[in-house]
Amino acid sequence: MIVVLKNNATDVDVNEIKDKITKLGCDVHESRGSDYHFLVLVGDTNSIDASSLTIYECVEKIIFDKEPYKKSNRLYHPDDTIVKIGDKKIGDKKLAIIAGPCSVESKEQLLSVAESVKMSGAGFLRGGAFKPRTSPYSFQGLELEGLDLLKIAREKTGLPIVTEITSTNYIDRFVEEVDVIQVGARNMQNYDLLKQLGKTNKPILLKRGFSATIEELLMSAEYIMAGGNENVILCERGIRTFENYTRNTLDLSAIPVIKKLSHLPVIVDPSHSTGLWWLVEPLAKAAIAVGADGLIIEVHNDPENALCDGGQSIKPKRFDELMKTLSKLAEIENRTI
Repeated sequence: MIVVLKNNATDVDVNEIKDKITKLGCDVHESRGSDYHFLVLVGDTNSIDASSLTIYECVEKIIFDKEPYKKSNRLYHPDDTIVKIGDKKIGDKKLAIIAGPCSVESKEQLLSVAESVKMSGAGFLRGGAFKPRTSPYSFQGLELEGLDLLKIAREKTGLPIVTEITSTNYIDRFVEEVDVIQVGARNMQNYDLLKQLGKTNKPILLKRGFSATIEELLMSAEYIMAGGNENVILCERGIRTFENYTRNTLDLSAIPVIKKLSHLPVIVDPSHSTGLWWLVEPLAKAAIAVGADGLIIEVHNDPENALCDGGQSIKPKRFDELMKTLSKLAEIENRTI
């Protein structure tokens, strides 16, 4: 339910209505722009009699919504959300490029890749310290040692670090040491984890699950935002279909759809989406063309001997060439890298 307010609504009027809504058992989210001002009711709105709110003179009208997601809904937040990470932003005209190895393997490997992607123009460094894998016998990451190496790489290059959290056990440490906390596809519906992340104020990169619908992705974002953390970045990384030539099928149509439904920034992962390094470039270009706010790309200096997902990683030289191409494409789309 949305309470649309008249332009002449005073702060006294608004506070009175907000108190009324709270007493009726719902939370209220205020959204105000140059040409709009409304209150969004979050909770069990079915039990609220709309006439109890329309009696206020400052109320223009009541809108009944059908979507279950509220805080991530563009209807309640018409302006695009821009997530700030230090002096960098995700969601504005400048495309966010996150690059680095799938897994942190050693200090030498990480620093080599970090320095090269920075020289090519990447704004963030990705690297997995904790690696949830399908097989329990596969490399699971260096864990806390990997996190320490990421911090060293950030100190050397100045690049903010993006890395995946896999459980609630290390939330305090991630909040203190990581710039952007990634929630992987396997944990998109780990609601206990999402609730805890909602209590933080850290930017959260939320990846779409293997078989998740767009609405389910937005509802997962809602869990984080309902807790008070509205610094959410969505990531399309491919979904599971009947096609088996590629690891997943990149749903490029999801980007403009999410942009229509939600105000949250959306980035694309062209590496995990297919599992094939030679598809990274065309999919990265396509992602920018359909309106993505950035890319997260796996780059490895020795993919043939990578401990994880070497087949989908591109080498630093190819990444450098790709960045030059993307810069030209970004200009066409009225954006920059």
